[in-house]
Amino acid sequence: MIVVLRPGLLSSVQDLGRRGHAAIGVGPAGAMDPTLLRLANWLVGNADDAAAIECTLSGPCLRFDVDACIAWCGDADVRLDGAALPAWRPVPVARGSVLDAGALRRGARAYLAVAGGIAVAPVLGSRSVDVNAGLGPCEGRALRAGDRLPLAHDGAPRLRRAPAWSIAPWPWFDPTSERALRVLRGSHHGAMDQPSREALTAQRFRVSSESNRVGVRLIGPILRLRAPLELVSAPVTWGTLQLPPSGQPIMLAAEHPTTGGYPRIAHLIAADQSHLAQRRPGDSVVLQLVEAEETERLRQCREQALQRLHDTLKQRRRESGCDAST
Repeated sequence: MIVVLRPGLLSSVQDLGRRGHAAIGVGPAGAMDPTLLRLANWLVGNADDAAAIECTLSGPCLRFDVDACIAWCGDADVRLDGAALPAWRPVPVARGSVLDAGALRRGARAYLAVAGGIAVAPVLGSRSVDVNAGLGPCEGRALRAGDRLPLAHDGAPRLRRAPAWSIAPWPWFDPTSERALRVLRGSHHGAMDQPSREALTAQRFRVSSESNRVGVRLIGPILRLRAPLELVSAPVTWGTLQLPPSGQPIMLAAEHPTTGGYPRIAHLIAADQSHLAQRRPGDSVVLQLVEAEETERLRQCREQALQRLHDTLKQRRRESGCDAST
């Protein structure tokens, strides 16, 4: 059992989301940065989609009422019983220990995985909390002080001390705002006027402080249509860039609605979802158009690199005396 002593700014239980319920209006939710969630889970021997704690901008303070093995993926000052907690590697935790995570130094999100996963009751096949919809375990809300999170211990590794090895974060965790986010043209890209089509990729936007897990609001040049459009609601997904009447685009994120009626001017490629998730309020955003063929190549390259890392971690964990559960 984990007891929440302080929840942080916005900490919630997340896995890779609930799928297959869009027809009844239920979106996927899930981790904003699915890559970091997977890495944290792999470090402690969990499956990709085991439930972990997602931290936003600042981390929680937690007490462990059982022995556990954890992994922190993110950049923050994290203390375990007062000593600095090494990140990006599995670390054993003794019963009664207290983990205290401060503000994130870089990036917007970090993940804390526990061997075996957090065993809150699934809702519609997922342990993800949809904060906006109020759906999921933990009463469909972010963590609060006093919450008690059960742990599943099946397959938990036997680890006496943190290994000397760790994973290099830079291939997967890039919180800088200089990297362009790559997008496909949306179905209404051509409906924008010429200056707006040019501004979409030629000028910088900033992440609004009003952004959340539903969508990242971008502040920058006002984008306009050549003529008003009368649209019916159509399916949208993670990464859809909508253009509301304000002219300031919104890039939908993990808790996106299943349909939307605003013009869809672009779509973030899957390989860059994690880069968007790590942008903080005030960070700049530059968009770069790519073609569909390039998108698939980038996706395959990223998944192949992640698979190689997964295989390496399994070997390292075996060498460290952990039980390989994946």
